[in-house]
Amino acid sequence: MYTINKINKLNMNKLNYLKFLSIIVLVLLLNSCGGKFPGADARKFPADPEERVKKNLAEGRGFQLNNVLSSKGGDFQFASSNELWRASLDTIDFIPLSSVNYSGGIIVTDWYSSEENPNESIKISIRFLSNEIRADALDIKIFNRNCLNNSLNCVVSQTDGVLVSELNKKIIKTAAVYKEENKKNKKSN
Repeated sequence: MYTINKINKLNMNKLNYLKFLSIIVLVLLLNSCGGKFPGADARKFPADPEERVKKNLAEGRGFQLNNVLSSKGGDFQFASSNELWRASLDTIDFIPLSSVNYSGGIIVTDWYSSEENPNESIKISIRFLSNEIRADALDIKIFNRNCLNNSLNCVVSQTDGVLVSELNKKIIKTAAVYKEENKKNKKSN
């Protein structure tokens, strides 16, 4: 049976072991620094703190709280400055959108059918493979849904026909026009 003295000795051994392990870890961490602390070479870093702050901010090494805490919203130019994104949305603007994810690079429409043929509908998926305006920058998939009498018996199939290539051409041409307009606007400003 364990006595209080034996339990105290076990606890002291564990405590000593943890202290020893902590010292070893601390020594290894300090040794891995190798004396190369940021700011150690005064020739590379200005002595004036304000100049150091400006240099760090210019290099992207820091942030300013007044920008974070300002009442202005963020800068959301990302989607409107991407010509392919804008051209895709403008080209399929007649179809209701089901899912749009700029950061994921995908646009998915809802099922769309015309009044002339309500039993047939299409769904378009546009995935962005690149931000560059070129023919292989988009992965466009069009799905057809044919229903008999009502929405209970439907067959869904993927179309790889002329509609995909025409849609791709239209988006690329529209994006090229947007890019030229942006260049003209930048030159005039």
